[in-house]
Amino acid sequence: MATVLRLTLSQLGGRWRLALILLLAALPIGLAALVSATLSEAESSNEEFVNTLLDTLLIAGILPIVMMVLATASFGNEVEDKTLSYLVLRPLRRSLIALPKLLAPIIVGGPVLVVSGVVATLLGGSSLGVVIVVLHGDGQAALAVGTAVLAGVVAYAAVFTWAGLMTTRALAFGLMYVFIWEGLITTFLGGVRYLSIRAYTLAILHGMDKTSFGSLEDRVIEFPAAVGGAIIVTVVFFLLTVRRLRRMDVP
Repeated sequence: MATVLRLTLSQLGGRWRLALILLLAALPIGLAALVSATLSEAESSNEEFVNTLLDTLLIAGILPIVMMVLATASFGNEVEDKTLSYLVLRPLRRSLIALPKLLAPIIVGGPVLVVSGVVATLLGGSSLGVVIVVLHGDGQAALAVGTAVLAGVVAYAAVFTWAGLMTTRALAFGLMYVFIWEGLITTFLGGVRYLSIRAYTLAILHGMDKTSFGSLEDRVIEFPAAVGGAIIVTVVFFLLTVRRLRRMDVP
């Protein structure tokens, strides 16, 4: 298992992937810093910061795209190169192959995305002044953002790792899923939010700090449902990945 994890981390640690991840993760920080430097407190809006920078840019855009790029490549490289047989013929339980493949994109992308969200929140909060300040003296908003982003990272990693094993067109599947399902359908159909990783992330964010993220109140699901949903999605897609490994014909 440790060997599989080390090899996968090496595969995902290519220069172009890391450069793309760092560039995308820097966008919320850069925009928050720009807002902090150019806008006065009177011109700033907590609701605009939450809806535009945190939700639209980070949670709905950068988070799923980064995890899609990483997680679809966990198995995607072996599937595309037809070298998966060398992996599955090892005397390892399929779950011990799937687990490091799931952990690798979380290890590579998770810390970068969490730091991006936390730093952007602190920078944006200092400019917005009122509800998101280094918050209530204990960084509650930063903690909420970090936890919510991490939950999204893990859930997206599970979905896209499975997709990378199912098809060689996992990136196309991922883009359709992110922009059509998460971006479009769940925005206009409220009930579908119970099946949305973006909705889970926003609900965890709001549930952990209702004061700072009160602008989300009218469009988030219940906090327990969000936590349960994120856990269920992660477990179900991990088990589907294990099942696929057991049943697929490997050349």
